[in-house]
Amino acid sequence: MALIDLFHIKKQYDIKLLLDDIDFHLNEGERVTIIGQNGCGKSTLMKIITGDEEPTEGKRVIDKSVQIEMLQQHPKFEPGLSVRQAIESELTELKEAKRDYDEISVKLATDFDNSELLKEHEQLSNYIDHHNAWNLDDKVERVLQEFKLKEYEDRPAITLSGGEQRRVALAGLILKKPDVLLLDEPTNHLDVYMVEFLEEMLLKEKFTLLFISHDRHFIDTIATRVVEVDNQKLVSYNGGYMRYLEQKEARMKSMQKSHENLLRLLKQEEAWLAKGVRAREKRNQGRKKRVFELREEAKTNPTLIRKMMIELEREKKHFNREESVARKKMLFEIEHLYYSVPGKKLIEDFTTRILQKDKIAIVGVNGAGKSTLLKLMLGRIKPDSGIIKQGDFSIGYFDQHREMLSDEKTLIETFCPDGGDRVEVQGKNMHVYGYLKSFLFPKEFLDKKVGVLSGGEKNRVALALLLTKKVDCLILDEPTNDLDIQTINILEEKLINFPGAILFVSHDRYFIDKIASKLFIFKGNGVVEESYQSYTEYLSIEKEIKELGDIESESAKAAAKQEEEKPKVKKQTKLSYKQQQDFDKLPAEIEALEEKIDQLNHCLQDPECYQERGLTAISEELSKVEEEYEEKSERYLEVLEIYEELQEQ
Repeated sequence: MALIDLFHIKKQYDIKLLLDDIDFHLNEGERVTIIGQNGCGKSTLMKIITGDEEPTEGKRVIDKSVQIEMLQQHPKFEPGLSVRQAIESELTELKEAKRDYDEISVKLATDFDNSELLKEHEQLSNYIDHHNAWNLDDKVERVLQEFKLKEYEDRPAITLSGGEQRRVALAGLILKKPDVLLLDEPTNHLDVYMVEFLEEMLLKEKFTLLFISHDRHFIDTIATRVVEVDNQKLVSYNGGYMRYLEQKEARMKSMQKSHENLLRLLKQEEAWLAKGVRAREKRNQGRKKRVFELREEAKTNPTLIRKMMIELEREKKHFNREESVARKKMLFEIEHLYYSVPGKKLIEDFTTRILQKDKIAIVGVNGAGKSTLLKLMLGRIKPDSGIIKQGDFSIGYFDQHREMLSDEKTLIETFCPDGGDRVEVQGKNMHVYGYLKSFLFPKEFLDKKVGVLSGGEKNRVALALLLTKKVDCLILDEPTNDLDIQTINILEEKLINFPGAILFVSHDRYFIDKIASKLFIFKGNGVVEESYQSYTEYLSIEKEIKELGDIESESAKAAAKQEEEKPKVKKQTKLSYKQQQDFDKLPAEIEALEEKIDQLNHCLQDPECYQERGLTAISEELSKVEEEYEEKSERYLEVLEIYEELQEQ
């Protein structure tokens, strides 16, 4: 069942065409991600769906009863609301429904034949079931814990940072569970553990979801369909990110084959046209028109095919790569490093070496001290104690605030501060447009000032500028923030080919797995752990260990409870009268039974014996004796065990 239908949508701003005659349908239970370059129209498409933007042409069809909610980039809260109240304010209707359900349940206990009450009771039950709202208080508590908001629950929501406010808004929406949930970059400002919790909630609660994300691991886990905005059109692919890559490659091959067929047909038509017979030309103007159409199609198709091929080759060539590198030069030597802020240990007794070709990802929960380690290594802050020795080498640094950029300068002034239009890139002289084109900047951007660019475009400029520098080590703090998938692929290619060392902070699991050969994991409370596993493998093992720990903890609690509930028994110091009797008599009885069993078995092997007594009678007697033997042997072993324990006291 389609909850959202868009027909023949066109969206144009002045001369810029974003969407051209597109159709889009979202069915109940689907989780659809929209991908594409920054500025291609992803957010605009979302705003058309919510009604915040009107299309230039086309029709939007959504049933008024369908509840659509969107996570805002900059959520707004009433000044007086605490964090907990802000979350619970989204749940008012659900809590009222639960109260009404409880009241009607009480009435039905005495008026169980009331058809109106029964109907209302069923409707409320279905509504609460759909939103899984039977235990909202427990869910609020869990989401506060998982999104690291518990310590702020009584603080006014408006006093939190932008990222924390987004987490508050996201918490309220996933508990509210609207009919359709729209999320724009939901994993921004979430650490990897928060993202895993969000994934669990979205899958478990069976959301109908439309989202924009550059987090490819999140897309692969959550999406049932990928919709790409490309050249003002929408192209739909089934499944998550990896399935999207496979289907896009198949589509590319199909287009390539069609293009080859097109060229063959064009060659035949050109030969026909070259004959130039006037009478035939007059009779075949339609065919002549088709030749010129084929020419135009042949001009545009190769560009599209080449573009898709480059993107796919980047993925194929560099995903799950394996390479061995020679490690010689020491860049940093860190010994017994300590650093803390008031009331919190960030780094405690950390020792490591960083060598010239290391690719190290610094990962862990938000606020654990990841960016602090980078600042300590750059000398921007001093450790409480410990030593950071640095070799003789040059560093390129990318920070979240893009401090290397000036809003007043144009792009060409930023890259060519001494004039001209050439730029040195890692020692190689290039035309500035040729270089910026590889970062998806069109020629008209050269004269734009940095200050008018979007956050994602500024990040692209900052990274492009950093990668022109001839340095031995790159230090990057959240380099993929605000970048689209195409730009992240380009960045990955540049970093994989970078000859020096790279240290970077990131929560992007897919990006980390591609780039890093080593991890510094901030575990909290000052603990920093080193690992050579891929980040995905590390998280998987960490999760398994946690699950095993939970099982072990539950078992221990159950055993302790069982022990508490056992009746207190007076400690035994000697065998009871019955036990003593068994202890004394059973050995002789067991021995007699063994002899009896031997006799019966011997009789079964002697024809004279079993013919005289009868096979059936002997077999039945043997069965009874063996059963008695088992019972007495088991009883004697129990008594013997008790006797031996008493002797050891």
